[in-house]
Amino acid sequence: MQNLDVISINLWQILISLCNLFLLFLILKKFLYKPVKKMMAQRQAALDEQYEKAAESERAAEMDRKAWAEKIQGAKAEADRLVKTAEARADRRSEQIVAKAKDEADGILRDAQSQAVLEKKKAKAEIKREIVDVSAALTEKILRREISEDDHRAILDSVLSEIGEENDGYQ
Repeated sequence: MQNLDVISINLWQILISLCNLFLLFLILKKFLYKPVKKMMAQRQAALDEQYEKAAESERAAEMDRKAWAEKIQGAKAEADRLVKTAEARADRRSEQIVAKAKDEADGILRDAQSQAVLEKKKAKAEIKREIVDVSAALTEKILRREISEDDHRAILDSVLSEIGEENDGYQ
């Protein structure tokens, strides 16, 4: 049989190896595991903080976007209101201009009518005067007597006014 000393179990060696393993574990835990864990926790905290800042920035950007959208909507409403106000003012102004022009046209028409009436009266008076002059000359020649011109005018004026009153009634 072969010698089994090569495969023998030494209890002291196992205990020393276990102690070495335990000491190595404690040293690694103290100098390596805790600092690495601490560093990982710091990195995780930094990442969480960055994610929180990014989320906060996104919320702020969304609020800014909504605020700008509301401002733009308000500006559009204000612009529409200003345009409507300007249109209303322009309509009122155009109505005032048209009314003023109509009043001026009516005034011009009234002036023209009154001028025409005055011219008509002047023309009638001129025609009556000429008729009086012609009839006085004719009457003087016919009668061959001398009537004062004032008497003759008074007679003819009364006759013409009677004729004029009759003609005015027909017109």
